[in-house]
Amino acid sequence: MIKMRRLSTANIDFDSSLKALTAFESAQDPSVDTKVAEIVADVRARGDAAVMEFTKRFDRVEVQSAQQLELSQAYLQSALKNLPKEQAQALASAADRIRSFHERQKGETWTYTEPDGTILGQRVTPLDRAGLYVPGGKAAYPSSVLMNAIPAKVAGVSELIMVVPTPDGVRNELVLAAAALAGVDRVFTIGGAQAVAALAYGTETIPAVDKITGPGNAWVAAAKRRVFGVVGIDMVAGPSEILVICDGLTSPDWVAMDLFSQAEHDEIAQAILLCPHSDFLDQVEQSINKLIETMPRAEVIRASLSGRGAFILTKDLFEACEISNRIAPEHLELSVQNPEVYLPLLRHAGAIFMGRFSSESLGDYCAGPNHVLPTGRTARFASPLGVYDFQKRTSLIQVSAQGAQHLGKIASTLAQGEGLTAHARAAEYRLEQE
Repeated sequence: MIKMRRLSTANIDFDSSLKALTAFESAQDPSVDTKVAEIVADVRARGDAAVMEFTKRFDRVEVQSAQQLELSQAYLQSALKNLPKEQAQALASAADRIRSFHERQKGETWTYTEPDGTILGQRVTPLDRAGLYVPGGKAAYPSSVLMNAIPAKVAGVSELIMVVPTPDGVRNELVLAAAALAGVDRVFTIGGAQAVAALAYGTETIPAVDKITGPGNAWVAAAKRRVFGVVGIDMVAGPSEILVICDGLTSPDWVAMDLFSQAEHDEIAQAILLCPHSDFLDQVEQSINKLIETMPRAEVIRASLSGRGAFILTKDLFEACEISNRIAPEHLELSVQNPEVYLPLLRHAGAIFMGRFSSESLGDYCAGPNHVLPTGRTARFASPLGVYDFQKRTSLIQVSAQGAQHLGKIASTLAQGEGLTAHARAAEYRLEQE
């Protein structure tokens, strides 16, 4: 039986209890970091040879040349063509919705002209090449392929390189079908820190990319940290999170299953329910214990809910919103009547699911917005993955002769104040002699 941890905002120790509940040690394991550093350095130095050795050691896949690690477009298209009809239709529908949403995110190039003829603006251009890491160990996620690849393609990325480990040579056809559907250009069956290093530095076979996105385990996260600066990365994601704010009128079974939906990801995932009604918390706990036995991943869910899950009794829904902002969850379900009333109060969340019918799982697969979301309270300053992550902005500055007279004096004064004489002179040279 699962006995959920309970907190109450009325308790004098609530603040410290909440801090302890949401604390998660995200620092990298020194031993993992040391080994990852060695792997990254080896791949950088030896290229294909190192990648093949690590693939043999960790995935038990041996090849004679790195070219054998790449899957052809024909293979990807075959995977898509041979999907069961229902899966193919679901994948296509999800892709269409994700593409439609992300089309609206595209940044625009713009300029404006000042009265003296000076032109200022920004130019938006896509990355040349992006790398997508797709897990292939404990679980495979075709939805992550769509969520990472489609925004990149909408942004206009010229070449998208996907890496996916295939332990013991086992390939997930649904993942590969998703790659074909999303327009992935090249796929290599490698994973782990060695795959991240190969994408960052390039090898004789695997091209270097400009940015790496996609989830992974602790080794992948450590490798992404290490290569950041050589390439861009999306984020270093922590365990999955869901926070449900409920008015006590949603079906307790619905709420319990929504908590399960994130708890089943990982033993250290976090699921929290906020509600002003103690009797409803009791009902949800009863539903949890009734439904847990029907779950194939019951042991993972138990560990997650027992270790990091909680019910929080609040004074009212307004206080629940305040607590939610402090937690800044990855997924926030606003399971209440008239959710639009409370939306203005919610400042920090990766994604907000409004109303009783907006289950978090719909966002994971097919609603349209991206499911790559900030975790570990980073929603205070970070955003979901999107088209903007695969575009960059360049400032445009075209100063007219007249504009140089005004701006030059300002620049010269400020440069002299900073002791940068060459800066000042460069501006002064363009001043007309009076």
